Order: sequence, then C-alpha cells, then structure tokens
Amino acid sequence: MIYNIRKIFTILSVMVLGGVLVYNCEPEPDSLGEQLFLNGAAEGNETSYDLIAYNIDNNDTIRTDAFKLLNIISSGSTSSTAVLGAFNEKQFGKQKASYFTQVRLAANNPDFGTNAVVDSVVLVLKPIVSVDSLKTTTDESYVFPDGNVDAKKVVNTYPIKKYGKAKLNGGKLTLQVNEVNEFMNGLNDIVYSDRNFGINSTALGSKEIKDGSVSSVVITKDSDNTELFTSSTPAVRIQLTPSVFQSKIIDKKGQPELSDVSNFIRHFKGLKVSVVEEDGYLFQFTPNDMQLIMYYKNDKLVDNVNTRPQSTYEFAIKGSNMHSAYYEYDRTNAIINDYANGNTTTGDLKLYAQGMGGNSIGIKFKEEEIAKLKQLYQDDKAAIITAKIRIYTDESTWSTPYAKPTDFTIVQRDKDSGGKETTAFTTDYTSLGALFIPIRAYNTDKNPAHYDFTVTQSLKDIVESGNTYNNKYFKIDIAQFAPNSSGTYAGYNYTTRAFSMGRAVFVGSDPSNVNKIQLKVTYGTKK
Repeated sequence: MIYNIRKIFTILSVMVLGGVLVYNCEPEPDSLGEQLFLNGAAEGNETSYDLIAYNIDNNDTIRTDAFKLLNIISSGSTSSTAVLGAFNEKQFGKQKASYFTQVRLAANNPDFGTNAVVDSVVLVLKPIVSVDSLKTTTDESYVFPDGNVDAKKVVNTYPIKKYGKAKLNGGKLTLQVNEVNEFMNGLNDIVYSDRNFGINSTALGSKEIKDGSVSSVVITKDSDNTELFTSSTPAVRIQLTPSVFQSKIIDKKGQPELSDVSNFIRHFKGLKVSVVEEDGYLFQFTPNDMQLIMYYKNDKLVDNVNTRPQSTYEFAIKGSNMHSAYYEYDRTNAIINDYANGNTTTGDLKLYAQGMGGNSIGIKFKEEEIAKLKQLYQDDKAAIITAKIRIYTDESTWSTPYAKPTDFTIVQRDKDSGGKETTAFTTDYTSLGALFIPIRAYNTDKNPAHYDFTVTQSLKDIVESGNTYNNKYFKIDIAQFAPNSSGTYAGYNYTTRAFSMGRAVFVGSDPSNVNKIQLKVTYGTKK
C-alpha cells in the first residue's frame, strides 16, 4: 500500500535510551525525509516490502570472561556487570545464571598476628537497585554484639531491579556460595558461558534475599554517635564458613601457599555464586563492587592485658582477577523449539531474540523486492529517502508482564573475497555520525510494541549504487553497543549481550500476520 506521508503526528512522549528513541505513540516523519517534502519539491511515498527474517541459533553460549562483562570499554576499565538468578517460562524455557571469581590476597605473606582466630567471613554483593523506592526503618534499642554496646541501627531497603517473576515466592531468592576446586586459569584466558568450573559440594554459605530487596545499614553508638558499622551501599551480605578460612588462610601464615599470586590462586582457587531456586527472576550486579571480608581476632597486650581486638582483612576479588559468568539453559518443551528453525530461504514465522547467548535475529532482503526498487529507481528516478525495518512483538505469544526490550544492536554481515564472513557497523552508523538514532521503539508499554531499524544508507548502497548483496544480512540482538571512556561506541564487537537479560518473541516472515516483519521504504519523485 502506497500513501502520502506529509501528515505529521504529534509526539506525546519521547525519550532516548542508549541510541534507541522510545515513543508512546506514532512519531512524525524523519527530519531528513520532511525536508524533501518542503515547498512541493518531491512527492513522498511509503511502500512495504517483504523480508526474509529468521532465528540465528547461538548454541546458548556467549563469551563471558572478564573482558566481555565490561560495560565501558577502555584501557584498564573495571566497570562491569554480571547476572544472577533463575527464570523459567513457556516460550524460552529455563535460564539460570551463576558467577565465578578468583580470590587473591591483598598483599603477599600477610601477617595476622599471634594466635589469630577467624570470627566470621562475609561476601558482599551489590545488586542494581531502584534508588527511588527507598524504605527506612530505625531501631533505637539495638545492641551491637561485639561488646554489647547500646546503639541505633538504621536500615534503608531498596527493591532489586528484576527481570522475570518478581513476585514468585514473595520475591525470595537464595544465593549460595561454593568454593571452586578447579584452577580457573588467568585473566586473559577466554571463557564461554557454558564453562562450569568444579566446586566443593558443601556450600560455604547462603543468604536469602527476602521480598526481592536489599539494604544498607548504619549502626551508631548511643553514647557518642560514633559509627560502629556502616554499609552505605545496598548489598547482600553472605556469611561464609569461618573454619575454611581459618585452615586455608590463617593457619597458612608464613607458608608457600600465601607467598605469591601464582601459588595462592592454585591453593584457594575461587568462589562460585549461584541461586538455589529453579525459577524466579534474574538480576544484575556489579562485580567490581564485590567484597570478601574476613573478621578475626589476635593477641594484643595493652598494659599487660591481652585485649584481642577484632581486625578485618579484605581479599582482592576485583580488577585483575579472573572472573566469568556461567549460564544454564533447559529448553525442553519450550515453544521456541517449534518456531526457531533458522529458515534462511523463506524465513521463520516467529523470531525468538534473547540476550546472554540466546538467539539473534537474521534479516535478508528478498531478491525480487530489490528488483522492484531498482526498477523504480531506473524508470521513475525514485530516490530512497528513508528505509526502515519494522518488526512487531508477537501479540499472541508475548503478551506478558515482562518488560519489553528497548536496547538493540544491529550489524551488517557479509563475506569477503575469500568467502570468510565479516561483521561491521551498518553504513548508516558510519555515514550519519554521532547524532544518528538507529532504532525507534513504539508502544513498549502496550501489546504489541514495534520497532523501526533505520537501514536507509544500507539499502541505497544496493539499489542506487549497485553494490552486491547476495551474502549480506543484518544481525539484530537484544543488547547495547558498549561505549568507550569518551562516550562513543567502542566498536561493533563490543556489546552488552553477555549480560543483557531481555528477551521477546517477534513476528517474523509470516504471510498470514498483518504485523509481519517488513521493509518500509519512503522514496521521492519530483513533481
């Protein structure tokens, strides 16, 4: 259907999210296209063309070592994100996310003093929370256990940002920590998401996240208001078995195991953090904010009295430590098995896109549709003004309470002269510069939502310049391109897909569905 698009719709609400423009209603035409309609210079028409859209099976794996969990790409960057949790639903099946990290000493050959004994060990993990939903409780009659000190305890509670069944079992999720018993190699080694390092079956500790929330705590002494304890950032504090750290750390004082990094990471190989439940929700946390703190007491004479004060020792579990994510999938009886066929000839009826190693979407131009556009260009001098791939969420299968995605990446795949597949930004990214908005999202709070991916220059290269396209296709993922320290894209191969929790079912090349994926081309002809 061809129609004039001079009419401009009012935009009720627009916001920009990571290169995606999100609308709550229909937008006005692109400014580039609008300019061509001014003063009657051109008649703008939009025509729909069919596409071949299909599922790309990534074998439920993705690279998830430390360098792929970064959300800012720069030399020495430690800004990273990882995922924990479990989520099971009928379309995609079950997904579980765990996290591995090495542990290092703060310095070689630590001295814990005389007759040191471990009191407690705590692993501190800081989920990403909704800071605008704070709840505060105050206990004026709190007694601090170390010395039975009268104190005041202030607890600020924040809900975790979740993806999945946030209210299942009241939001309860149980984190479990196990000691790794397999050498995890080094920071520069590549690790994929299906790599499950061996662990000791007896857990070091566990902690229930109640109501899907975490808290920050400040304890102050009644007598002089000095702080006895503070944890200013909302966190989960998991108590670990003290005897393990007594035997593996304190009792090894002065021995080779604690003498250097190489020895220590083979002696105490690391930790695995996982969830006990098989269903619930996924959540993100920041690995570089994790802490492993050992509280211990040793002899200290003060006026010939052995006071044995409490001291703390914080291990290094950030920065240069090897760490990786482990993802498990069980798609038995999931509906994805009926539709994700990877049909590159006529396309798949439904498209199942998922981050964290799940499916990508592949899109190809149809030869006969390109021929129509070339004929228009040659015969009617019809120049392409805008071109966009429009894709809808599937109204019948993805009417769910789960947030619809607003983050996407799109890249161009091709083959070089030797037949090797290549990947690059689309020419729209490279030709239109920093202000280019590649994706527009509509009605993400409704059902269905739809998305427009701008491919204007990519299509013009084929139709107007005559470039070959036999091996070209677009690859779309639910993720963002990661920025560098200056805020620009670090490169097509740097994305957040390794820790992107989103998923959605879209309408593919289904001729019977009015919302089938299509190429929308606006072309102009002079009056």
